[in-house]
Amino acid sequence: MSLTLEDKKAIVSEVAEVASVAHSAVAAEYRGMTVEEMTSLRNEARSGGVYLRIVKNTLARRAVEGTEFECMKDGLVGPLIIAFSQEDPGGAARVVQKFSKDNKKLVVKLVSLGGKLLEPTDIKAVASLPTKDEAIAQLMSVMKAPVEKLVRTMNEVPSKFVRVVAAVKDQKEAG
Repeated sequence: MSLTLEDKKAIVSEVAEVASVAHSAVAAEYRGMTVEEMTSLRNEARSGGVYLRIVKNTLARRAVEGTEFECMKDGLVGPLIIAFSQEDPGGAARVVQKFSKDNKKLVVKLVSLGGKLLEPTDIKAVASLPTKDEAIAQLMSVMKAPVEKLVRTMNEVPSKFVRVVAAVKDQKEAG
C-alpha cells in the first residue's frame, strides 16, 4: 500500500512534533520480529511513556530535521523502529534495552541524548538515568541532609548534659 503525499506529510509532522519535545531517542533494527513481539514492544512503550513508531527512513530524516535528533539522520538506514522518550530521558532506552534482552532480533543502532549521537552500547548508561520521581527523591534527600545534621547537632547539647548529670549521679551513689 502506497502512501499519498498527504499521508506522508501527516507522518512527518506527527514525528517532528514528538521529536521537538522528546528528551531522547533510540532507533533499533527490528528485522525478523513477529507481530506478537512488536505488539508486546508497543505495549511496553505505551506504558513507559515512550512514543514508538516505524517510519520510512526518508520520512524520518525529514521529521528529525531542525530538532536535537538531527544527528541521527545519517544512521537512519534499514528497517528501523524509532522510540522517543516523552516523560524522562531514559524512558526509550529502558524500554528498548529491556525488550532486547529477551528478544535478540531487536538490535539497537542509534542512541541520541541532548543533541548528541551516542554509541549503541551507551544505551545501558542512558537507561540507568533516573526517572523524574527518582531524581526528585534524590534531590530532596540531598536538600534534607543539612537540616537533619543541624537537628542532630542541636539535640546533642542537651543529650550530652543529661549524660553528664547521670554520670555524676552514678558516681555519687557509688562513692
